[in-house]
Amino acid sequence: MFEAEVEMERRSSFLPLLLMMCLVAAIVGLAGYVLLQARGKTLSAQQASGVVAAALQQRGPAVIHFRTGLVKSSADDKPDDPNYRLLEKAGIVKVAKPAGGKVAVSLTTAGEQLLTSVAGCKKEQEADGTVSYQAPLAQRQLVSIAGIVVDGNNATVEYTWKWVPNQIGDVFDAGGPLVKSFNLWDRQTLINKYNADFYRSEPTKSALTLARNGQEWKILAQ
Repeated sequence: MFEAEVEMERRSSFLPLLLMMCLVAAIVGLAGYVLLQARGKTLSAQQASGVVAAALQQRGPAVIHFRTGLVKSSADDKPDDPNYRLLEKAGIVKVAKPAGGKVAVSLTTAGEQLLTSVAGCKKEQEADGTVSYQAPLAQRQLVSIAGIVVDGNNATVEYTWKWVPNQIGDVFDAGGPLVKSFNLWDRQTLINKYNADFYRSEPTKSALTLARNGQEWKILAQ
């Protein structure tokens, strides 16, 4: 009789403990679920940085195109335009006087060394005997996330970015001495047609609209 009473007392004291453990487990599980859902609906600065940095990288660098050899003026390539004169001022090419409707453009030793040292430069032999070059000038780089506004499944991310120019980008820097040595008309041509820009200027403010896709945020398709 005494043993039965002890067993009943033991069971009666264990039952509240079991209920308490179940309650704690339910609360922890609910909190984890709520936290997981909240994470999917919010956008942290770290998440935004990753998306924006990838978007800037995807846009690729600013580039220039030019040719060497006997270059004939065309809609895409004009050896008498200021981009060739800028390259000549920088000691990258030499440009001869026009003859027979063509201009002899040659790459200098210093120019060849410069193009070799800059990553991403491309060189291709053309059917007309000229050699075409494509050289990067500067990459876009994320500086900071300025603000994030989440509205349902969309978010607006305000950020600042800057150009990171290489040695050739410094030649095409619109605020640099070489570009500023041209007249106003030629400077505008360099900026509008040949990717001269203020590569050493202060960071630029911009914004992106993102959309939530499951637990991830992606750039909203335009």
